[in-house]
Amino acid sequence: MSLLCVRVKKAKLQGPPDKFNTYVTLKVQNVKSTTVAVRGDQPCWEQDFMFEISRLDLGLIVEVWNKGLIWDTLVGTVWIALKAIRQSDEEGPGEWSTLEAEVVMKHDEICGTKNPTPHRILLDTRFELPFDIPEEEARYWTRKLEQINSLGDDEYSFQEEVQKKPLPSAASQCSFEDADSAVDDRDSDYRSETSNSIPPPYHTTAQPNASVHQFTVPSRLQQQGVLRESCADSLQNYDLDYREHVAIRRYDSIDSTVSGRTDLESTSESSQMTSRQCSLESRHSLDLSDSPAGSSRYGSSCNVSQGSSHLSELDHSHESAHGSEQDDDHQERESNHSYRSSGSYQKDGQTWLREQEEPRGKGGEEKVCETEEKHTDHSAAKLPLEFDKPKDADARAQVSYHSDNEPPPFSPARAHWIRAISKVRLQLQEGQDEADPSKPPWLKGGPAGGLYGIDSMPDLRKKKPIPLVSDLSLVQSRKAGITSAMATRTSLKDEELKSHVYKKTLQALIYPISCTTPHNFEVWTATTPTYCYECEGLLWGIARQGMRCAECGVKCHEKCQDLLNADCLQRAAEKSSKHGAEDRTQNFIMAMKDRMKIRERNKPEIFDLIRDVFCESKLTHAQQMKTVKQSVLDGTSKWSAKITITVMCAQGLQAKDKTGSSDPYVTVQVGKTKKRTKTIFGNLNPVWEEKFYFECHNSSDRIKVRVWDEDDDIKSRVKQRLKRESDDFLGQTIIEVRTLSGEMDVWYNLEKRTDKSAVSGAIRLQINVEIKGEEKVAPYHIQYTCLHENLFHHLTDVQGSGVVKIPDAKGDDAWKVYFDETAQEIVDEFAMRYGIESIYQAMTHFACLSSKYMCPGVPAVMSTLLANINAYYAHTTASTNVSASDRFAASNFGKERFVKLLDQLHNSLRIDLSMYRNNFPASSRERLQDLKSTVDLLTSITFFRMKVQELQSPPRASQVVKDCVKACLNSTYEYIFNNCHELYSREYQTDPNKNQDLPPEEQGPSIRNLDFWPKLITLIVSIIEEDKNSYSPVLNQFPQELAVGKISAEVMWSLFAQDMKYAMEEHEKHRLCKSADYMNLHFKVKWLYNEYVHDLPAFKGKVPEYPAWFEQFVMQWLDENEDVSLEFLHGALERDKKDGFQQTSEHALFSCSVVDVFTQLNQSFEIIKKLECPDPVIVAHYNRRFAKTIGKVLMQYADILSKSFQSYCSKEKLPCILMNNIQQLRVQLEKMFEAMGGKELDAEASDHLKELQVKLNNVLDELSAVFGNSFQTRIDECVKQMSDILCQVKGTGNVAANARNTVAQDADNVLRPLMDFLDGNLTLFATVCEKTVLKRVLKELWRVVMNTMEKLIVLPPLTDHTGTQLIFSAAKELGHLSKLKDHMVREETRSLTPKQCAVLDLALDTIKQYFHAGGNGLKKTFLEKSPDLQSLRYALSLYTQTTDTLIKTFVQTQTAQGSGVDDPVGEVSIQIDLYTHPGTGEHKVTVKVVAANDLKWQTSGMFRPFVEITMIGPHQSDKKRKFTTKSKSNNWAPKYNETFHFILGNEDGPDAYELQVCVKDYCFAREDRVLGIAVMQLRDIVDKGSCACWCPLGRRIHMDETGLTVLRILSQRTNDEVAREFVKLKSESRSTEEGT
Repeated sequence: MSLLCVRVKKAKLQGPPDKFNTYVTLKVQNVKSTTVAVRGDQPCWEQDFMFEISRLDLGLIVEVWNKGLIWDTLVGTVWIALKAIRQSDEEGPGEWSTLEAEVVMKHDEICGTKNPTPHRILLDTRFELPFDIPEEEARYWTRKLEQINSLGDDEYSFQEEVQKKPLPSAASQCSFEDADSAVDDRDSDYRSETSNSIPPPYHTTAQPNASVHQFTVPSRLQQQGVLRESCADSLQNYDLDYREHVAIRRYDSIDSTVSGRTDLESTSESSQMTSRQCSLESRHSLDLSDSPAGSSRYGSSCNVSQGSSHLSELDHSHESAHGSEQDDDHQERESNHSYRSSGSYQKDGQTWLREQEEPRGKGGEEKVCETEEKHTDHSAAKLPLEFDKPKDADARAQVSYHSDNEPPPFSPARAHWIRAISKVRLQLQEGQDEADPSKPPWLKGGPAGGLYGIDSMPDLRKKKPIPLVSDLSLVQSRKAGITSAMATRTSLKDEELKSHVYKKTLQALIYPISCTTPHNFEVWTATTPTYCYECEGLLWGIARQGMRCAECGVKCHEKCQDLLNADCLQRAAEKSSKHGAEDRTQNFIMAMKDRMKIRERNKPEIFDLIRDVFCESKLTHAQQMKTVKQSVLDGTSKWSAKITITVMCAQGLQAKDKTGSSDPYVTVQVGKTKKRTKTIFGNLNPVWEEKFYFECHNSSDRIKVRVWDEDDDIKSRVKQRLKRESDDFLGQTIIEVRTLSGEMDVWYNLEKRTDKSAVSGAIRLQINVEIKGEEKVAPYHIQYTCLHENLFHHLTDVQGSGVVKIPDAKGDDAWKVYFDETAQEIVDEFAMRYGIESIYQAMTHFACLSSKYMCPGVPAVMSTLLANINAYYAHTTASTNVSASDRFAASNFGKERFVKLLDQLHNSLRIDLSMYRNNFPASSRERLQDLKSTVDLLTSITFFRMKVQELQSPPRASQVVKDCVKACLNSTYEYIFNNCHELYSREYQTDPNKNQDLPPEEQGPSIRNLDFWPKLITLIVSIIEEDKNSYSPVLNQFPQELAVGKISAEVMWSLFAQDMKYAMEEHEKHRLCKSADYMNLHFKVKWLYNEYVHDLPAFKGKVPEYPAWFEQFVMQWLDENEDVSLEFLHGALERDKKDGFQQTSEHALFSCSVVDVFTQLNQSFEIIKKLECPDPVIVAHYNRRFAKTIGKVLMQYADILSKSFQSYCSKEKLPCILMNNIQQLRVQLEKMFEAMGGKELDAEASDHLKELQVKLNNVLDELSAVFGNSFQTRIDECVKQMSDILCQVKGTGNVAANARNTVAQDADNVLRPLMDFLDGNLTLFATVCEKTVLKRVLKELWRVVMNTMEKLIVLPPLTDHTGTQLIFSAAKELGHLSKLKDHMVREETRSLTPKQCAVLDLALDTIKQYFHAGGNGLKKTFLEKSPDLQSLRYALSLYTQTTDTLIKTFVQTQTAQGSGVDDPVGEVSIQIDLYTHPGTGEHKVTVKVVAANDLKWQTSGMFRPFVEITMIGPHQSDKKRKFTTKSKSNNWAPKYNETFHFILGNEDGPDAYELQVCVKDYCFAREDRVLGIAVMQLRDIVDKGSCACWCPLGRRIHMDETGLTVLRILSQRTNDEVAREFVKLKSESRSTEEGT
């Protein structure tokens, strides 16, 4: 690696001098540097440049450009081969080279030039030798250079390839798409006027505009000479141009990768050698060196370099293009300190790299590098980028650092070279330190020494935590705010400037304007037209027009006398000396001396302070005081100056013409000399750019600049006659010559002449003053900045130990008070004397405070200050039409400089707000107040961007603060999560012994237990509460948009939810904890959500997620709970059984087991309910599961009772209590159903419970049936007694009216046995049973009583051993009716007489009334409709009906007599025709018996089957009812084909009749035997009118209870032939066959 030094000296150009304004660009190896622009045909630049060269086969391209208004033109080019350049460490005289017009290209590279031009340039080029190596070694290294370069050949191709592609954006530095993106979007901020254009590989002069604020921009006007002309972009373009190439070189040049030194080393080394251009290089290259990838800890777009201190005076060079080299020297020295070590260190010449782990908050652990050795090591941090970065590395990928035990990537030769350079640097550095006593103390190491860039963002991802709530001492580590960025001001180092400012300040103070103009004014009458000294207006009037000073003769308006700032004594002295009145002059000089002495005596503290601030010794100070006094006394007699005034442009002028515009021109007057510019027609923002030269011999002179609107009409000519002014006045500015210094580029607001003037706008002047005998010095604005900053530094850092002293000022102008009384007087006097506007003072103080914005009380001051600056620019007056942004652009402070200051401050504030817990702990009220002020300051910055810069949509302060709060909460959550155990132990552990018993690996979340989460929730709550109670009241500026408490809850919950969800998923896989633990945690999470999150706008109306995390565990708990409930049930029943199922209390009718079971179930449900699960789907799941548990428990209870119930029926009260228990289960179940949601309950769970209710109902029915049946035997006895009593009732059916009482009497007698029984029992049941149970028992008893009465009284049963069969077989033989009668008597079967029926009817009514019990028992409707009563009544009613009616009833009810023949014994084919006579309505039935078939009959004798057909129905007593066919011998399938006719009459329809077909075997001398019977009902034929079918033969007739009842009653009517025949027919059944 070689260091190429180029000095651009001067040039000789052919052509007129005013045609040229030239600058030189140097290009070598993809790096381009540019000089300042110089006017004239013999420009002299004298600028040094340094380049690192790794390829000697290339050439240096030198281009001379002429600056144009829109674009620049190339004057000529020189190409110098690098191999031809000499080696030397001495500067030479240089060589003249001819500029040529064209370049010669070869393989896309320039290799020469052609076509000479008449222009020439003087250049001195040389390769510099390494610092202190001996000559031989130097020569040896030079020879080796080729070999080192050859090592890179194989890599070069890769580098070239990279160059052709888009540039890779490494995570450790700004990508080219967006210079701010280095901070990985966490520090992105709205930047003023940025544009993200990617630079072309070789820059042309016409470049895209990119904002200065994207990068660290040192002032480069000294080098470039770019004046603020119409080409406003150029400054930015050149800065970017240079910087971006430095950046490109990071990746795309061999030098950084192959040979040993990085740009940083070489540039910082060069900074020791020369002071100009290289300073830029070192600054810019450093920009990229410091941040580990992805970590925005150290710098985003700016580093802690001089670059970020342009908030200080450097940018004044925007106003003056001259710039002293001295300034740069200081900058350079400064920048050597302001960088921070990236954590690499050197050891035995080998560079080892490590990543710095400590976060910035640790104060003292970080050392600011004070030796150049560490400075060098920044470069080392770059190397891994080149060595380790893969081609396609992700922009966020971490840089891989070499670990401590790996060998470094250097050859021994390189290491030797690096060591040599470091050694020299160290020596230089030590020398510098000794020579620099004024080095600020904050650059030393120490507790508050942790410096970082204004734009740096903490790496919140670091694992090492910061304390949760730190106290103020921690804040002190960052107390200087943007310290390193702004405190390293050049004005603190620039001794020459300081010395000059010191003298000028003394001059202003020893003879201050504020109290040295005590004019002795008198009212005065002018005899000739006279003008006011202050406002230049005519003294109007006939007499007593104005005021005149008796001492010095100055004249002015009465209204102007207070504004006048001409020095009375000095003016008087000058006046008298000119008039030769020597003695008078002497008097004035004596008076001035006295004034100065008094000043010195009265205000010694002022001069002491000045001396301390500028660190002058007492001796020097005394000498300076003398000198200064003398210069004041000399006044202006020995004073003269050359003044060059360039009228540049104006903005926002008044429109005076009817067209709504003006035709402005400017007159400039110095003393008696007056000059004017050309007129610009129709323009309110004119640009003149005209230069005027003046000579001035009086320091109290004024420069009068007036703007006019040119008119050429009659009105203006009349005006010309009257006022000596034909044109309209547009405004003026009057500049005291004494306020001029050096080169100034200043905007002046246009002022009125009189109250009536309508004036607006501002004018820009470039003024250059060369005062005879004074060296060329900085402009007064720069000098003021130097004074203010040094004062601030002295008061704050030297006297105040870094704490800003806030002056105690009140009133509207309190914001203009920056220091205590003494210091304030100093800056005010200086400003007054040298014409510094108050707004400039304010902006300068704001810049100073920015370096201390974290000190207590400072944010409030800054906020007020900025609000007033905003007001100054934004609140334009009614008469002015200048926009705020134009007014601001005309600021002497420098638009870019102030915007950049605000951008950097905005970033820093965001960073600090992003850690508000640390920086503004809730425990300190002062810091909380500062927090509020910090937000106010952010708001002021936003207001400034909107109103002053007039940007479209700057980020809203509320949104910025919100983002910061969220960022802080994110890191706070991470911190409490990572240190949960420790913090919880510290804050909440009561027992100190418990603290440390957890091993570290178990302190975090674990799948073995859940201890971690409740602690975390406690900590989260403490954070939210702190935000709600401490921070919300403070950050209350945006009540609608920003509620810290709510944001805190929202962020904390969101982060907690992610972790919790993941943890629960893990637990679900392993389930190592008890379900109760999960339930407890669920309750805590629910509480956290309901307490803090539920009502937040983001969550309102949404179903939260948390129930889903715990669903499986709640289900597990419900499963376990079911087993517990069943166990509990068995226990409760056992206890109840032991106690004999006693009632729980005298009022309760059930025993305690029911209560116990439901108490347990209710408790379980309460737990589910208390979960207050907001997710209806999950609630439904829980309810379904719980419904199953309820079902299981209750059914088990019912089953156990049902099994043993029979055994308790004999006990008196027990069965009732047990039934009451079941009923109570139903009642409690209903309550449970309501508690679980009732109608709202999930359908599935609801169905389950309803089903359960039905099942329990059925159980109760079964139990009451069992209980009712247990009374059967006793009721049987009672009813038999009733039957006996009833039998004794005699009499006919038609009871006489007077005998009705006897019926009632009989009924009572009959009922007595039953009533006695019922009375006793029902009274007991009424007291013991619950109402529902009682009704069921009554129903069962009613059923039993009715059925028993029916069976035993109305239709007494035929006992089994005779059975119906006996009745019927007896009835068959009509001849043996006596047998039937005997049988009847024997069986006590009796038919009821009508009277007995009447008695029974009455008795039934009584029983019914009894069971109704006046409404307390069963309902009347139930009793009336009960089937049992209806059946009994029906049976009774049958006793009174006629035979025909009974037969008809039988036919109509017994529809299934012949059906259901499973095993037919044959079949008969018959054909039936039904005919109804249309007139009489009589029915006639024709029956044809066709055949029989498949008769099943076994006989040994003769078999003669025949068919008997009988018509059964009413009104048949006088008609033929029966026909028989002939018999057929021994034929089992006989054919008959016989037809019979039945006449039915017209009383009833065919549906009251049926045909009975019977096949019999004819036997002589004994009864025919029956083979089979079939029945056909005519109602089936009515519709068709006829029918032919095969009828299967059954063994007997089938009938139901009604049929049997009818048969029974008819069987007792022995005198009725039809009845006898009917009973016989229906009683027939198949005879027994032979052999069976």
